[in-house]
Amino acid sequence: MKKPAAHRPPAADWWQRYFDAGYLREYEPMFDLTEDRRQVARLVEVLGLPSGARVLDCPCGQGRHAHLLAEAGFDVDGVDYSAPLIQTARARGVGRTLRYRRGDMRRLPAGWTGRFDAVVNLFTSFGFFASPADDAIVLREFARVLRPGGVLLWHGGDRDGVMAKFVARDWWTTADGTLVAQERHFDPLTGFLTVESCWRGRGVNEDRAHRIRLYTPSQLAELMREAGLIVEQAFDSFNARPVGRRSSEMMLVARKDG
Repeated sequence: MKKPAAHRPPAADWWQRYFDAGYLREYEPMFDLTEDRRQVARLVEVLGLPSGARVLDCPCGQGRHAHLLAEAGFDVDGVDYSAPLIQTARARGVGRTLRYRRGDMRRLPAGWTGRFDAVVNLFTSFGFFASPADDAIVLREFARVLRPGGVLLWHGGDRDGVMAKFVARDWWTTADGTLVAQERHFDPLTGFLTVESCWRGRGVNEDRAHRIRLYTPSQLAELMREAGLIVEQAFDSFNARPVGRRSSEMMLVARKDG
């Protein structure tokens, strides 16, 4: 299989175009309803909120968590910048307690101040922007739309653990026979993990790249504190054990002051 072209960082605004039908194809092996239900059951356990509590899933992608949170009895809003993913989410179903809208997580609706009991940010959906200042803006927006005492549940890559078990190359086959190969590069100065992907299959011959700024648990906890969010718990991904030095993913539970 032909390797991607020589390493070139993606455009600063890669996230405006990346999340489309191709993204759904690329990560198809990770989108499993049984695993989604396990994850949402864990979210419900950690949040400890009553039925009817208001939850924001941002960004919500194709709605795989938002839909199940609504099924679990919460009043859910899902926000994502990607029009294709919002369309996919709506096709799965909407209703009185499940709504989707397209939007930028740096600029949530002004009328949402103090609206939510919880905000969830899942599946490494943070660190997209070229400037780290934008990541701080996202956390301030999450804090703004939370009610006093509300909870942010953040799930994503743990820089320490990712580097401890770094995988430079990987590949897999999707259900339609498309071969997906990835090559990864990490810049320790910027914290950016760049992933170059190439797809080869029937009618598919494409190369593209995306990047995510990775944080350590302590770095992210400090960013949250500056936004008025105090980390109370830190788990190894969706598991009950605490985050550790070799945790590839972490789940942080932060509460809004007041």
